[in-house]
Amino acid sequence: MKEVVPEHPLPENTPDHPRKSRWWVWVLLCCLIAAGAYLIFPRITQGQSKSSKSGKAKGSQTVPVIAATVRKGDLPIYLTGLGTITAFNTVTVRTRVDGELIHVAFTEGQYVKKGDLLAEIDPRPFQVQLEQAQGQMARDEAQLKNAHIDLDRYKILFGQDSIPKQTLDTQVAMVNQDEGVIKTDQAQIDNAKLQLVYSRITSPLTGRIGLRLVDQGNIVHASDANGLAVITQLQPIACIFNIAEDSLPQVMKAMRRNPSLPVDAYDRDLKVRLARGKLLTVDNQIDQSSGTVRFKGIFQNEDNTLFPNQFVNARLLVDTKHNAIIAPAAAIQRGPDTSYVYVVKRDGTVGVQNVQVDAVQGDEAAIRRGVSPGDVVVIDGVDKLQAGSKVTVRMTDSAAESAAAEKAASTSGAAE
Repeated sequence: MKEVVPEHPLPENTPDHPRKSRWWVWVLLCCLIAAGAYLIFPRITQGQSKSSKSGKAKGSQTVPVIAATVRKGDLPIYLTGLGTITAFNTVTVRTRVDGELIHVAFTEGQYVKKGDLLAEIDPRPFQVQLEQAQGQMARDEAQLKNAHIDLDRYKILFGQDSIPKQTLDTQVAMVNQDEGVIKTDQAQIDNAKLQLVYSRITSPLTGRIGLRLVDQGNIVHASDANGLAVITQLQPIACIFNIAEDSLPQVMKAMRRNPSLPVDAYDRDLKVRLARGKLLTVDNQIDQSSGTVRFKGIFQNEDNTLFPNQFVNARLLVDTKHNAIIAPAAAIQRGPDTSYVYVVKRDGTVGVQNVQVDAVQGDEAAIRRGVSPGDVVVIDGVDKLQAGSKVTVRMTDSAAESAAAEKAASTSGAAE
């Protein structure tokens, strides 16, 4: 049977045609997605690359620090207290007689020795008194001689029963009276001679004389309040300083080992040592108002660096840590449970090392365990550090000098 083919095709709006006619929409949608992915993906990749590079740069950043080398040596332990220099002897030179000051034999600020002439009072009035006393004594001696002659005569007459006993006794009393007058005259002579001695004023001790208080030509009196000058002993000289009462047992223990503990006198800034001496004694009671004990040190003061009433910082040596491991005190960090330091490793990173501190003295600390001599520890810049941080190290001057000395010693040893 022959198939009949219609003369005209089916219209496009038939139910089967739309599925075949919308394929281009899907193609267009895929192209748009591909284009968007092509534009966005490089930016995401670039952002990830920058983030990765930033992270790497941040991870490789180094921290500049200052470090020092741990060493082994002796660490002295001091107790520091505020002190005042005090003279052992201070004398105000005064006249012991009244008169005119006719000569001043010293210059202001002069160092005088015991017995040196300082001033002279007009001696003429005392010389006149001496001559008068000597003349009085000569007259009284003549009277005594005459009384002795009469006594001898009365004894002979009494032996012959020519005079009564009363006459003889009276003459004996007269002789004794004249002898007493002679002693009085001798005392007046000695007094006049003493006034002559006092008219020459000499130094009672060796020391430095201060400013002149009376000028030549003035009339001076023994009752004057100011005197002529003031002499202060400077060699040796003392220092009185205070130490907290809590440190007293440590000091007493050290004094049992060495009664003359070394004492150093430093300036106000505790940087320059002025003199070195030794402990002389400790006070016998504690000052309850300040909770301190007074100590007294002695200094020879040969260069006259110390002056009376000078303020100093006294440092008393009470102990010495021998062969101790010494690290800068600035390197020690305090944690809630322990102390630690940042140790610089050979690869340029730092590690955290727990330490046990034995004693701290000034800028240095004795470490009982935790570090070894030669370790490099960070003393500045620790606030930016953590375990594993890379650092750029700058050594302190002392550490650099020590390293140079060790290098020179090793080179010399190798050459030998």
